[in-house]
Amino acid sequence: MGYHFYLLSFNFYLFEAIFMDNTQRYDFVIAGAGCAGLSLLIHIIRSGKLHDKKILLLDKETKNKNDRTWCFWETRPGLFEPIVRYRWENVWFHGDDFSSQLSLTPYTYKLISGIDFYEYCLSIIKQHPNVQVQYENILHIINDEKGAAVITPTRRIEGQYIFNSIIFNKPAAAPGEYNLIQHFKGWTVETKNNVFDPSSATLMDFRVGQEHGTSFIYIMPFTANRALVEYTLFSGSLLPNDEYDNALRSYINNHLHTNDYSITAQEYGMIPMTNYNFPSHRGNIINIGTAGGQTKPSSGYTFQFIQKHSSGIVAKLIAGLHPVVTENKKRFRFYDSTLLDILTNKTVPGKNIFTTLFKNNKPQQVLRFLDNESTLGDELRIISSLPTWPFLKAAFKQI
Repeated sequence: MGYHFYLLSFNFYLFEAIFMDNTQRYDFVIAGAGCAGLSLLIHIIRSGKLHDKKILLLDKETKNKNDRTWCFWETRPGLFEPIVRYRWENVWFHGDDFSSQLSLTPYTYKLISGIDFYEYCLSIIKQHPNVQVQYENILHIINDEKGAAVITPTRRIEGQYIFNSIIFNKPAAAPGEYNLIQHFKGWTVETKNNVFDPSSATLMDFRVGQEHGTSFIYIMPFTANRALVEYTLFSGSLLPNDEYDNALRSYINNHLHTNDYSITAQEYGMIPMTNYNFPSHRGNIINIGTAGGQTKPSSGYTFQFIQKHSSGIVAKLIAGLHPVVTENKKRFRFYDSTLLDILTNKTVPGKNIFTTLFKNNKPQQVLRFLDNESTLGDELRIISSLPTWPFLKAAFKQI
């Protein structure tokens, strides 16, 4: 009943938008004002080459909440350097038989808060009259005989290109494809005593229970008594909310050795970890962000992949080319699929894999590998440091 009602409603809105002459036209329509949509728009604006284009940024709601945090690493200042709130040259890694403070030079690990990102982007957008920001629910994005269009409850919006970051349907796993979830809950805590080292972040601390899947704690220290402490898992399903809280509480008590603290903010989220081949485009509908395959399947890292993808799209737009950007690095997809196979089937505990990775390789090599920017030499050294037989078996499945 609900499905048929949805179809009737959608068909009514589609009929109204097409036949009631309520069509609007732009050069570019950006569907979704999250990280991917806003990043692409800032790259377009900063290029200084596309100011003659009429652009619409469309989202279902305003971005006025500090709903997430993005962390990433760079060797030089990037496009969003003005809003990097914290940065670290060193990180800690903790496993069962390996704990070390790692120097990342020439990389710097950086943190941007969601609200800073939204406000910064929107403040720049407001200075450009060729860009409109509107808020309305997006029902569907289509290609038809009239071209690419966004359908909302009240209108049809056409564009030369539609840049879409919305995943309308969760992809079903085909043979050889895996669908894990990276899910996390973080507390920003203030402690009575100084328990954090603000000069070093904690990239991964596996000294937590692994019964739900690959699990670790992630710490972004702001001061000696204030930090974001996040409990992260790679698994096939989410946990009840109190399980995240229990894990955070236990870690703070047992490893930070304090129970005298207050929680000043919380964040919760999930990121798909899948080797599903998200389509790069459909005609003049160009997919961006996770919908365009810009989330690394084996780690969930997305922010820097979005920046590289946005830069490539803008370069093609400036050149007057169809703005589909594809990386010819199929070997990284192969590596990701191999690791997802092992994590999904629990052939080797995830904490053992990541501990071995950081114990036996320079952190700079690991970061280049996670960025899909490593050399074959780097990759051979990394692969040879991992358990040979389980990875060979998983690799043969991908072949």
